[in-house]
Amino acid sequence: MTTPSIAVRVRGVAKSFGGTRILEGIDVEIAAGTVHALVGENGAGKSSLGKIIGGYYMPDEGEVEILGARVARFSPRDALGLGVAMIHQELQLAPELNVVQNVFLGRESQRAGILVGGDTARFAALEKACDFGIDPLAKVATLRIAERQKVEIMRAIARDAQVIIMDEPTSSLTEDEADRLHEVIRRLKGQGKTVIYVSHFLDHILANCDNVTIMRDGKVVRTSPMTGETKQTLVDSMLGQAAEILWPALPAAPAETLPPIAELRGVSTGTGLSDVSLVIRPGEIVGLVGLVGSGRTEVARALFGADRITGGEYLIEGAPARGRFTVHDAIAAGVALVPEDRRKQGLVLTQPTRFNISLGTLGRISRFGILDRGAEIRQTREMIGHFGIVPGAIDGRVARYSGGNQQKVLLSKWAVAKPKLLILDEPSRGVDIGARRRIHDFIVEMARQGVGVLLISSELEEVINLSHRCYLLSEGRIFAEEPAAALTVEAALTRVFLEQNSQRNRQEAAS
Repeated sequence: MTTPSIAVRVRGVAKSFGGTRILEGIDVEIAAGTVHALVGENGAGKSSLGKIIGGYYMPDEGEVEILGARVARFSPRDALGLGVAMIHQELQLAPELNVVQNVFLGRESQRAGILVGGDTARFAALEKACDFGIDPLAKVATLRIAERQKVEIMRAIARDAQVIIMDEPTSSLTEDEADRLHEVIRRLKGQGKTVIYVSHFLDHILANCDNVTIMRDGKVVRTSPMTGETKQTLVDSMLGQAAEILWPALPAAPAETLPPIAELRGVSTGTGLSDVSLVIRPGEIVGLVGLVGSGRTEVARALFGADRITGGEYLIEGAPARGRFTVHDAIAAGVALVPEDRRKQGLVLTQPTRFNISLGTLGRISRFGILDRGAEIRQTREMIGHFGIVPGAIDGRVARYSGGNQQKVLLSKWAVAKPKLLILDEPSRGVDIGARRRIHDFIVEMARQGVGVLLISSELEEVINLSHRCYLLSEGRIFAEEPAAALTVEAALTRVFLEQNSQRNRQEAAS
């Protein structure tokens, strides 16, 4: 049997949710043995199209063909039977199972329906191909979000699918880890497999994809070979207009004599920080530069009272944080955190937009314990307009919002709280260029209003261009402080890698 030249064919596909049309008249052909990109702003429909191809949504209209076979009834199991696997942007793992169990879930080694073991050896072969460095016996609930993303990627590859849909696969990975994933993709392509690559990282798209389909407002704008495309041509097509890729102008850095809003002095935690010292002044944006696992998120959690400080001192506006400093204490002191996992740690997905925006300020819009519904509605409408949240419904179902609009809702929660210190952990993870621009503007707005900002991002270009100063971390320690203007992405990465190797060499010598 000959392999068809077209791996996936979509004709006239349409999809609606609750009367809202999210896809309309989609026609796409994806050639076998290629890496095909889907790009567009959040809400453009690219993830929804991926979920239709992956069997998670049934189209209301139109046809889907997989490897020459027309699909009549479709589910994730049906899709897998036809050779299609999907890596979701919002990870679909079993947190109480270990890594091996998740990777081979539903594909365990068995004989006559009885599990017989041997999956650890299968995992070792898979790990050799991926080189992700994950402990196969670690419980998934204990892993960082970047490590969970690697597990999701390995699970799709382990299914030996002919078509693999990757929805934002590098959103939580460092550049080094993303490079390793792209090498895996090149090997998959060399084996004749087809990869559908959904991403907002346009540099990754340009470097690794053969063809691109650009979507806007639930429709296909065009499908083209990647040859001749640039970041600017992609952005122009996504937005429907010529648009420069710009970083917002930062306000002037505060004077070094200005008292800090927050200061850590030789802080250690039970989560791996050791002798960490940093200063954040009002109106200053401070970036943390380090690899995943370097201690960036742990610094954020210590400042927010989520991780206990076991040594050193934490001062807020010059006053020591005494006793068992908690999240409640941090919020009362004007500290806000936008966590890296918005769905599990930032939003209440069972509640509407209104509730999520009001959650951090219920005390301000209540009297004698009774919520002022009018005030709540007014502030929700203001934030919907300010951030351009789509759909603009006060009681919209946040669980069904695109990643960028969910992030805008989360940012709105803290915007109305008017914090003194705003901690942003991966604020533009998994969002499109339009939403990213609005998020960047918001960060600068906060600094102009005198808010101290701590910025954490795996996208080093973002940290360097949006910060006044940067601290460089490795293995839970800050080893350097630099003006952001003195750093480049290449120089920062080189220093972080060299420091990590130096620290590990010292540890080995000491042992």
